[in-house]
Amino acid sequence: MNRLRVRFGRGAALKYISHLDLTRMWHRALRRAGIALAYSEGFNPHPKLSLAAPLQLGVTSEAELMDVYTIHPVVATAFVARLRKELPLGLDVLQVMSVRLNLPALQAVVRSADYSVRVNAQDESSLGQAILVLLESRSLPWQHRRDTGMKSYDLRPLIVSLRLVSYVDGVATLDMRLKSDASGTGRPEQVVRALGFDSPLDIHRTRLILDSTQSRE
Repeated sequence: MNRLRVRFGRGAALKYISHLDLTRMWHRALRRAGIALAYSEGFNPHPKLSLAAPLQLGVTSEAELMDVYTIHPVVATAFVARLRKELPLGLDVLQVMSVRLNLPALQAVVRSADYSVRVNAQDESSLGQAILVLLESRSLPWQHRRDTGMKSYDLRPLIVSLRLVSYVDGVATLDMRLKSDASGTGRPEQVVRALGFDSPLDIHRTRLILDSTQSRE
């Protein structure tokens, strides 16, 4: 059996599909590409394929990671060439590499994620001050409504870094690194609201940071 780590992008055409639908889309594309996938054992076997961290609806990305298990070794260039022919608009394979079979599950080694976020901001200096106040805060009590009800937590520990990258014609671009592990996951739109703004214009995930001690080739 062989394990391939795939970095892929999700564009605007697919930014509103669910995580489950995205997984099914990959299953179909891999099958059409003729990739001999390894399957799990048990009563209901399924292709051994796992995505690192679900991407919320409305967010684009150039940094998604997926592990694909194949029955036989596959040359990365051939894998990419065959798969790209079967991908729908909005999905693109950016990098493929072989990784060891005995590495921990991909989902278990994600530690944080980087985002580029654009917001409407009337004043650059006020935004800069809001960022400074947020970063200097020791805690940031927050509530988030889920299907199971309202969840209360501290948003501040989930914000690893936050900075203003550019400000042009009333539109600010923010770079933020947010925690994404078993202890909690930061959401860019919540950080934007914590700064005192409405919903962002757009959110783009630029990188997933893995535990370097558990994710080496």
